[in-house]
Amino acid sequence: MTGATADGETVIRKYGRFFAISGAVIVLDQLTKALVLQHLPLHQSIPVIPGFFSFTHVHNPGGAFGFMAQHSSPMRHWLFLVAAFFALGMILYFYHQTPKSHSLFGGALALIFGGAVGNMIDRLRFGEVVDFLDVYIGYMHWPTFNIADSGVTVGVAIFIFHILFKKMPI
Repeated sequence: MTGATADGETVIRKYGRFFAISGAVIVLDQLTKALVLQHLPLHQSIPVIPGFFSFTHVHNPGGAFGFMAQHSSPMRHWLFLVAAFFALGMILYFYHQTPKSHSLFGGALALIFGGAVGNMIDRLRFGEVVDFLDVYIGYMHWPTFNIADSGVTVGVAIFIFHILFKKMPI
């Protein structure tokens, strides 16, 4: 095998893994949102674990935790789309710079990428994000979220862990 072929196969495996992870997040996110849109009316809730977890259909026009939800729709829409495209570009750049030996770090970037794309699809389709995972204790609710948000959150947690406890690959 020539060096070019081995390098090409390595690149294909590296990016194949990235797009498999991010693609799985996107597909699962969009599939679950489609089920919620089809079967659970807006603002309705189905308790799964009473007093702790429900499926609750809400739409979030803002960012994480409702950030900027009160701002005008066109400004918010374009700001989030531009920020998402910038973030996706940065994630791809960091992933390209990440050595194969840092597979956990690369997986974190793929989770973040998949989550960002999943929510960006909602913003392009609906102008807001469909959320449905509602965690609470009594009357204290964590902001409702979705699979894409979970991918971003887990990816960022791994990212931070990697920064704190391992040498950065970049």
